[in-house]
Amino acid sequence: MAKPMVAVVGRPNVGKSTLFNKIAGTRISIVDDTPGVTRDRVFADAEWLGREFILIDTGGIEPRADDEILVQMRAQAQLAIEMAHVVIFMVNVRDGLTAADKDVATILMKSGKPVILAVNKVDNTGSVPMDFYEFYNLGLGDPIAISSTHGLGVGDLLDEAAKFFPPADQDAEDEDIIKVAVVGKPNSGKSSLINRILGENRVIVSDVAGTTRDAVDTYFECDGKKYIFIDTAGIRRKSKVDESVERYSVIRAFAAVERSDVCIIMIDGAEGITEQDAKIAGFVHESGKASVVVVNKWDLVEKETNTMNNYKKDVMEVLSFMMYAPIHFISAKTGQRVDKLFELILKVNEQNAKRIPTGLLNDVIGEATSRVQPPTDKGKRLKIYYATQPSAKPPTFVIFVNNAELFHFSYQRYIENQLREAFGFEGTPVRLIIRERGEKK
Repeated sequence: MAKPMVAVVGRPNVGKSTLFNKIAGTRISIVDDTPGVTRDRVFADAEWLGREFILIDTGGIEPRADDEILVQMRAQAQLAIEMAHVVIFMVNVRDGLTAADKDVATILMKSGKPVILAVNKVDNTGSVPMDFYEFYNLGLGDPIAISSTHGLGVGDLLDEAAKFFPPADQDAEDEDIIKVAVVGKPNSGKSSLINRILGENRVIVSDVAGTTRDAVDTYFECDGKKYIFIDTAGIRRKSKVDESVERYSVIRAFAAVERSDVCIIMIDGAEGITEQDAKIAGFVHESGKASVVVVNKWDLVEKETNTMNNYKKDVMEVLSFMMYAPIHFISAKTGQRVDKLFELILKVNEQNAKRIPTGLLNDVIGEATSRVQPPTDKGKRLKIYYATQPSAKPPTFVIFVNNAELFHFSYQRYIENQLREAFGFEGTPVRLIIRERGEKK
């Protein structure tokens, strides 16, 4: 199920980014030791009351500003509002109620989205200042006093936001539909692939990089299976994202990854694997999505002996953090090997949702530790007591040990490889959470 989205909006300098960092900094997440792969701070994973959600940061809204930068910031914020399930509207008690606050409130009421009014910089506990009460004039219900710097009231704010999250089982009826996001650099052939699959020109195709601006959903059935293909705008390096509209396209592309089940990572075969391809793949990896690396335009590549095998080695060298992903060579233009993609999509989606019985899981880990003894440090040896799988999508395993510091990264990688050897997990990341026995969640 797609995670709920919470957008933080307001005029400039009311403390939005501080609140964003406060909530994001306390999220329960799994740290991935992948060098050079970081998530853009427009989004952050967070968790509250047992529900994971996505927090969206925005630039300040200046409703009446004519300055080009402020106009684009406003457009970005409106995009975040459009995507969100609930909006946190931040104001600042020290500035009092301003005309700009009233204009932002009007924009939010017109959006029809649930809005929670957060009055920031109430830094003292106890009675709120008298200026707090004037924010009732915005007509957005009871304000919540917070201090984003000190964290005061943030729990109450998140309690209120969680009331507007969709039910956890809301997407149950759509579980048989596989959502496939097609991501990659501009002009790598994403739209051409979807058109080839659909057999008609549903998506605009152009040689001009960046033709696709929005993430476009298209329903498709094949061999009794249901799919939704999400075509996304090409993701460029940040330094190359000069055009304001393209910034929003990147946000939409990242959001498409978040709500997908499977990601097709498109690489321009004629250009070769690049650092930007690695960053896009890293975002998919961090998001825990099943994935297939698709090398397009294979018809344009000059072939010699072992060309395909050598190309695979080059791809895996750059994408060394996701050796689990299958690599498939196609030509969206000619249709070469496109039909084989569905088999891979079904396989990696199934692997991403796989669950392992606790007894069988512990048998495999027991055999692995007897084959290669756990590491020691200063006479202390790591002991693995037992493991369990609390969730799938991606497969996530909690391993209880005597001392988490002894469970070095290299041994974690060994255990992961043993799990993959025993159970497959092709096309999906595997998460390991290490806990000491008796440690609270």
